[in-house]
Amino acid sequence: MDLLALADFNLVARHGGFGKASRAAGRPKATLSRRVSELEASLDLRLFERGTRAMKLTEEGRALFERTSQLLTELDETTAAIASGGQHPRGRLRISAPLLFSQTAMGKIAAGFALKYPDVQLEVTTEDRSVDMIEEAYDLVIRVNPDPDESLIGRVFLRDRLVVVASPDLIPPADGLIVPAVVRGPVRQDEAWNVTTSTGRLKMTVNPVLILSSLIMVKDAVCMGVGAARLPVSLVSRELTNGSLVHWGDVEGPEIALWTLYPTRRLLSARVSAFVDYLKDAFPNGTPDELAAYLKE
Repeated sequence: MDLLALADFNLVARHGGFGKASRAAGRPKATLSRRVSELEASLDLRLFERGTRAMKLTEEGRALFERTSQLLTELDETTAAIASGGQHPRGRLRISAPLLFSQTAMGKIAAGFALKYPDVQLEVTTEDRSVDMIEEAYDLVIRVNPDPDESLIGRVFLRDRLVVVASPDLIPPADGLIVPAVVRGPVRQDEAWNVTTSTGRLKMTVNPVLILSSLIMVKDAVCMGVGAARLPVSLVSRELTNGSLVHWGDVEGPEIALWTLYPTRRLLSARVSAFVDYLKDAFPNGTPDELAAYLKE
């Protein structure tokens, strides 16, 4: 198989069309089209469905892209490493991270990593959805309690827990009573929080007085005294310490675990390894207290 033609195919697949790939790489559109056509002819397969306004990968094209894009990346990285005389991290590193972690910690993490590894071009996007790492060309994703995925490997680097907090002016409810609540996103009519307090277990029936799209917004609203909320303890550690918020109890349920995930492969790129190690150094024990202390620095 012609590796150059395969590389051109990957370029077009990654950018979603000949025109975009041509502009991104500074290569003639006609050359890319010819090389991909030659690859299709050699494989006796159609790799793209070409429409009047758009083109997309066929099932065979998607399979070829998923199985060869990382191999070509590793080949480029290996060549660059040998040429530079070592495994010094370099090149582009694309990361997808969840909204709250990005808003509170990712800017500082990204800046520190960039200072330590100036030859790495770090690109971080913020989104809570599950991205397609291969098709969207991400090298690493950070996710909260991700669903199992056999195509990805990774590890937990941080743990957190949810607590119910409120302004000191609000009186904690008795078991089963309605709580004015600030929530993120829609809630069910019968929404209730099961909470463990210093005196035992408590069920809080929720009356959402505010529905917001960001936990940062939720915290700010709770500090104004409009209602109680479930929030990560690392996010409200400062307010609990200075008394502007009080702790009503710990939310029962699974812990919050932040994972670093990347495609399963034998060789992990030097820049991905460097970023994973950087997170490990920033949060050696991965506890909520470490994250809270990092946010206060």
